[in-house]
Amino acid sequence: MPVKSLTKLGVPLGIVMIVVMLVVPLPAMLLDLLIALNITGALLVLMVAMFIHKPLEFAAFPSVILVMTLFRLALNVSATRLVLLDGYAGKVIDTFGHFVVGGSLIVGLIVFSILLVIQFVVITNGAGRVAEVGARFTLDAMPGKQMAIDADLNSGLIDEEQARRRRAEVHAEADFHGAMDGASKFVKGDAIAAIVITLVNLLGGFAIGVAQYGMPFGEAIETYSLLSIGDGLVSQIPALLLSVATGLIVTRSVADSDMGSDIVGQLFARKMPLRVAGFGALALCIIPGLPKLPFLIAGGIMLIAASRIEEEPGESASEPGGASAELVVSPDSPEALAAEIRVDPLGLELSADLIDLVDTRTGGDLLDRVKALRRKVAGELGIVIPPVRTRDNLELPASTYAITLYGAEVARGEAPRGTVLAIGDFLGSLPGTPTQEPVFGLEAKWIPAELRHQAEIGGATVVDRASVVTTHLSEVVHQHASRLLGREDVRLLTDMVKRSHPVVIEELTPTLLPLGEVQRVLRALLDERIPIRDLVSIFEALSVRAGSSKDLDGLVDAARTALEPSLAAPYVTDGALHAISLDPTLEQQMLEGLRPTEQGAVIVLGPDVAQNLLVGLAQAAQTAENSGVRPVLVCAPQIRAAVRRLVGPAVERLPVLAYSELGAARQVRSVAVVGAGGVHHALTAAGAS
Repeated sequence: MPVKSLTKLGVPLGIVMIVVMLVVPLPAMLLDLLIALNITGALLVLMVAMFIHKPLEFAAFPSVILVMTLFRLALNVSATRLVLLDGYAGKVIDTFGHFVVGGSLIVGLIVFSILLVIQFVVITNGAGRVAEVGARFTLDAMPGKQMAIDADLNSGLIDEEQARRRRAEVHAEADFHGAMDGASKFVKGDAIAAIVITLVNLLGGFAIGVAQYGMPFGEAIETYSLLSIGDGLVSQIPALLLSVATGLIVTRSVADSDMGSDIVGQLFARKMPLRVAGFGALALCIIPGLPKLPFLIAGGIMLIAASRIEEEPGESASEPGGASAELVVSPDSPEALAAEIRVDPLGLELSADLIDLVDTRTGGDLLDRVKALRRKVAGELGIVIPPVRTRDNLELPASTYAITLYGAEVARGEAPRGTVLAIGDFLGSLPGTPTQEPVFGLEAKWIPAELRHQAEIGGATVVDRASVVTTHLSEVVHQHASRLLGREDVRLLTDMVKRSHPVVIEELTPTLLPLGEVQRVLRALLDERIPIRDLVSIFEALSVRAGSSKDLDGLVDAARTALEPSLAAPYVTDGALHAISLDPTLEQQMLEGLRPTEQGAVIVLGPDVAQNLLVGLAQAAQTAENSGVRPVLVCAPQIRAAVRRLVGPAVERLPVLAYSELGAARQVRSVAVVGAGGVHHALTAAGAS
């Protein structure tokens, strides 16, 4: 049979044999062998407990306690049977009863009692209390540890696999300490059982010896009492070793080395405690009547150990002129100045009265929400935004927050303390400060937090301050995602694709397109809020297009074609796409005014025409949004990119799609037609796509 199969079956078979031992009598020779195995096994468990680095390395310890306790009790039952039946239970018990305690019943009882006190009162009770407290604190700390793992994952400090492994370790630690809390009760019960079994042996042996075998009173006491004490000592020694192992496990903290190295290293790590202990031992020699030699030896050992320890780290640095004095970095050094001028890609600044949003002691969870935002954006856009630097800014007006991009403020909002934001049409009856929702510009009002329930009953949507700030930050990130996509980020994305699709990257860069051109294409897609999660399709399309032309608009159109099924999908409502179209005359005029530039094609229009076009598109888009739909502007594929450049700065939230990109919609409903003079007319009829 393979070794693995033997290992798998060994423990179950062993437990079955232990149960059999409780019923079937054992010969004295076999009992001696099992007692030796019991003592050796307990010693092995103790050594393993001392040499592990953290408790989870011996996760099977609670089960080991149960098995070994059951084994020891089975040996007690077998030994009791032999003692009462034959007056003899093997050489091991006989030796412990006569040689170890000198054949004296009184000495044996005293030694046995001391062992019970050490195990039951000191070690077992202490270990049980530590196990109970450890289990309670571990379970209480689980939510915090899991939140810390999620925060590290959201901030990009660890990946998904590391987070999964750390979560498993947290659950395993909780399970282990919970099991240890219960296993410590086995050790305590074992100590109680030892007392009961020893008393039964003493009384039962005396009764059998006198009544059944007709022994004299003194002979019966000497024979059965010494055997009972020997059996008790034989069982208490491994029980004591197991109790010590339990105490070591539950008091063991996580470390990088074994317990022996930790204890020696920490006791003999510093000179001063050893010197004080050494001179204290020598001072005791002054007391009249005390023996001088033991204290001289103990004090000398401490002083010798102190002299062999090297200088403590940082000790000489505190001395003037020390050779290893710590260098103080000057605030005018290039390193300090470089740290000062470094610009954070994304920042969130809070006025002094908004610090409660990030103060966890008062329930502030804004930092956790901001970290979670990074994961959300990665799932939506396919990019990993840099960490958001959150800080206070005393120059901001009260109740104000500001969002910065590379040090420049790009958005600002308010979040008055003690309020919530109510969004709706019927807010006049509620007290508060009128405002506008920062993302969509909806009518809203900051109302006292205690009126939240009343506002919800009135049909308003109520949002807490942290959600307002996080939503505003999310909108800014989506709006400026292209600026947050740096060259290193593109390198990271290409390396990620290369691991799964190496041929795609080898064909594309740097053979056909340098990394900078790939970055321009991805930025152009993000400018139009197109997710770049499907990088494989994008890179494959770029490889095909770059073989014939490296024109930016052509590369972007090729990438859009690869993503075509998902372009219109975000704007479809109930299977219909609500479209704003251009007047055919104006569209023809745009085709004629198309001019190529280094940054892509642009449309040349007269000032009045361009102004009327932009105003008309803004009005049509606003009217459509007020009716509850999100419109898109559709035009000919030849001018789509140029129309986006023209329209984007003025009507930023209006997507521009080509006629060929409407495949995701089952219906296309025209909501307005815009010409050179503005909005011509709005249509309500549905047209088939």
